[in-house]
Amino acid sequence: MTTRETNALMARGVCKAYGQLKVLDGLDLTVEPGKIYGLIGRNGAGKTTLLSILTAQNTLDAGEVTYGGQPVWENQWALDHLCFSRELQPTQNGAQNPQKVRDYLRAAAAFLPRWDREYAARLLEEFRLEPRKKIGQLSKGQMSMVTILVALASRAPVTILDEPVAGLDVVMRERFYRLLLDDYAETGRTFILSTHIIEEAASVFEEVLILDRGKIVEHAPTEELVGQFAYLSGAEEELDRACAGLQVLSEERVGRRTTRAVRGTPEALEAAGAFDVDLAPMNLQNVFVALCGHGDER
Repeated sequence: MTTRETNALMARGVCKAYGQLKVLDGLDLTVEPGKIYGLIGRNGAGKTTLLSILTAQNTLDAGEVTYGGQPVWENQWALDHLCFSRELQPTQNGAQNPQKVRDYLRAAAAFLPRWDREYAARLLEEFRLEPRKKIGQLSKGQMSMVTILVALASRAPVTILDEPVAGLDVVMRERFYRLLLDDYAETGRTFILSTHIIEEAASVFEEVLILDRGKIVEHAPTEELVGQFAYLSGAEEELDRACAGLQVLSEERVGRRTTRAVRGTPEALEAAGAFDVDLAPMNLQNVFVALCGHGDER
């Protein structure tokens, strides 16, 4: 077994349901080391559930999750390689979360064996976080900064962040992406980011994972995936000829002009553009909507 295979985080046949609601349905996933992954999906698609199962913070109904060929559940060796820094909650049992930032970071240091105290202290100062402040008193953006600090300072070989930029303004979001890329260049560790701010983060993702209806429906290098999609616009008769051999994902009509979202090889898309139609590229957000919009479903 190669080093890359040995250090992979893998899910096989993972199923999870809450009552009658099936959230994950026979899901398979391989997360290879040394990449930045973007996990995207609609609200309620099961992203947080999946991430918590990958890091043994949640149980599964069927299937298995392994790291380095070993199960992650109740396996301290595997867990020592994983960090899931999830969103903080401002309340506990209906009352303000009384835990102080410094105590939360001390707990993180105790559970994360590769914790970088010096780096954590630098980020605490850079983010202007007050260590004595209670988590329940933090703004949404400040809580995001705490989760980012924990993720980066963990130095875990596989580091997972759930909605890391929620509540951050555009300046701090850009600062986060720069910190992430700097750390990645320095350490080469694996990151998985789950986010709804798709296009802004797309340039950071080396590979994208799209979760829909309980399964990973797309797993590919970001540029390679986006290069398979385009918008074709024109008269319907000409579109029919241009779309021969392409997968039509959606269609919108405005007057006598029709626009179709299509998928095909880059060569097939280029050939379609030779017809009397307008060819426009998609970005990752467009691709996600085309794949997961499901018509009028809300």
